[in-house]
Amino acid sequence: MTSGNDAPSPLLVASRDTYGTRLRRVSLLIGQLGLGGTEKQVVLLAAGLRARGVDVRVLVMFEGGPREEQLRALGVPVEPLGFRRRSAGWRMPAANVAAFVRLVGHLHRTRPQALHAFLFHSYVTAAPAARLARVPVLVAGRRSLANFRRGRPLLWAAEALATSLTDHLVANARVVAEDTLRDRFVRRDKVSVVRNGLPGPAFDPAPAAVIATVSPVVLCVANLLPYKGHRYLLDAVARLRARGSACTLVLAGDGPERAALEDQAARLGIDVRFLGTRTDIGGLLARADVVVLASLEEGMSNAVMEAMAAGRPVVATDVGGTGELLDGRGVLVPPASPDALADGIERLLSDPAFAADLAAKARAWSRAHLSADAMVERHVRLYRDLLDRARRPGRRQPPR
Repeated sequence: MTSGNDAPSPLLVASRDTYGTRLRRVSLLIGQLGLGGTEKQVVLLAAGLRARGVDVRVLVMFEGGPREEQLRALGVPVEPLGFRRRSAGWRMPAANVAAFVRLVGHLHRTRPQALHAFLFHSYVTAAPAARLARVPVLVAGRRSLANFRRGRPLLWAAEALATSLTDHLVANARVVAEDTLRDRFVRRDKVSVVRNGLPGPAFDPAPAAVIATVSPVVLCVANLLPYKGHRYLLDAVARLRARGSACTLVLAGDGPERAALEDQAARLGIDVRFLGTRTDIGGLLARADVVVLASLEEGMSNAVMEAMAAGRPVVATDVGGTGELLDGRGVLVPPASPDALADGIERLLSDPAFAADLAAKARAWSRAHLSADAMVERHVRLYRDLLDRARRPGRRQPPR
């Protein structure tokens, strides 16, 4: 297993040219192409592979989304497969069988050397499809902790079966890798860590967005979902107001929790700006005095990474890979604790020198460890090394 500062595994340092392997065709599989962090990483990886001369395609299980236009603008083909969610009712089973056949047929026709599937639905579907289509290398992207399948034995069994058919697992944080290794069916040499990457413009200064307020601006960039912990953040802002440290909370993101959060903000009498989905995150970061993430669980937060690259001080809950990002470079607090969030925000707002020092350390570390080029190169090396293994005399043993 590897990570940014860890010693690389033998897999990732094996000679790329032992068998003259040239990486020519890669397919990436994902559920949809919304504005989430994983979707952003798929775009960055696809763009980086294409820039290196690889014929890369993105296969989408369900609906498309805003990232689809970005991919097409980069010249990356996007292939919708037509899978249906439960909301499709009685049409779902037949539609999903047809979509699975479509996926296998597409892999047969395009013959990718590697198929990389991101998130649970994709890698569980990719495993049998890749083996039926005889794809040489199958990689699964693990990007969150396994909390979602606790107490759900069918999901556990599906993941175990998929993993047995998969060549390698890529986690985006050490904590995600360790969580994966707690499953008895996963070998340590089958898991590598490749952190998320940031494009070059993420480090460039941006003009500050206009937010009309005389109070300090606290920014949270996260979809309005229960596990993002916004309700605790609103309670924290109310506590700050009671202490005489009122601030303006700016929420960039949308989701099913919006109505409940708007009601909560009104009850608490706090200044919260619900901006909805935004793409001008650089400008919002430039305007922010403090950036906060109150998540109850995370993999590797793109929002925290972007705040670090922009040189903003960050307060975040110590969940998932966030501690890896902010160790000595931000304020970490326990999850589901409005008091701890309030204390962290107040500490940064009341001590500008301390906040600036953390922000500078975070920006320098992110430049050194979180570039998109490094992320793409590590994936290229991984794909090639796995292909080399597949080509060795006697071929590899069936994946376990």
